[in-house]
Amino acid sequence: MSESEELARLGELHRSGVLSDEEFNRAKARVLNGAADGGASPVGRAVSSLHRSRSDRWLGGVCGGLGRVTGAPSWVWRLLFAGLFLCAGTGGIFYLLMWIFVPLEPAPVTLQTRTA
Repeated sequence: MSESEELARLGELHRSGVLSDEEFNRAKARVLNGAADGGASPVGRAVSSLHRSRSDRWLGGVCGGLGRVTGAPSWVWRLLFAGLFLCAGTGGIFYLLMWIFVPLEPAPVTLQTRTA
């Protein structure tokens, strides 16, 4: 159900007396706030914000990006991948897949002045 349909349904419930003014306002705020963040869960937002780092990188920037999203230092992720690499190369496979499928963070925007 889209946001406008949900708001229309809430309006009908409010007009018919099923919802009080307070209940209507809370439900409307919940719908509008849910739409502002895309209605995604915290895990969904974290996954969508995952990018490989341009600045904190040794190979592909995967550990730097994971560190930025999780709040853990990137060296912890490097240690984890190295430990998993010793387990039949699992860490290497995971790292390679993330290097391929996780996008690189956008380049910083710089303002250029035009000189005549």
